[in-house]
Amino acid sequence: MDKVFVFWDNSNIFINAKLVASERDGADARYTVRIQFDNLLRLAAADRPVEFALAVGSVPPELRHVWNRLESLGVTVKLLERGSISDREQALDEALQVQMLRTALDFNGDPGIAVLLTGDGKGFFDGVGFHADLERMHRKGWRVEVLAWERTCNRRLKEWAAQVGQFVPLENYYEAISFTEDESGALRRSRPLNLSGRLAAS
Repeated sequence: MDKVFVFWDNSNIFINAKLVASERDGADARYTVRIQFDNLLRLAAADRPVEFALAVGSVPPELRHVWNRLESLGVTVKLLERGSISDREQALDEALQVQMLRTALDFNGDPGIAVLLTGDGKGFFDGVGFHADLERMHRKGWRVEVLAWERTCNRRLKEWAAQVGQFVPLENYYEAISFTEDESGALRRSRPLNLSGRLAAS
């Protein structure tokens, strides 16, 4: 069975989950939605063996328990600090793209399946960005799957992934890959994940 390599842009997944949550669970849910990491990782893997998984994110200390949870699932976590002036994340996309290209070049054996969790397709026409690097992997024989919130995913990335591999709209699994909680505790628990409709790249 081919091995899966997961590349996870956590910030993109979480930020856009807030938009979906406000539509599904009410306006206040954008402040209380959380990602159910176990189910999202299983959705990415689709019950196939995971050779490697990397998640990138930023390092506010209050989120350390989030990263600990990912690491406990076998995901390598790379954290970068927010810019002191802009308070924006610095070079996260590039860190993930470097690992994608290293994987494509260094992996010994037949190309596997690159599973990207994001919605960011910018930079394609300049030969940079996730979309461009996924195309590089695909030309080397890698199969490609993109998991993203459909309402915010770059249109070209979505259409290309659906054409050459598989595009998986996260909205279809919203109640399984998210939950809501506030300071008093859980408001909505995540539902069991059903993979029966999860198509894989062929």
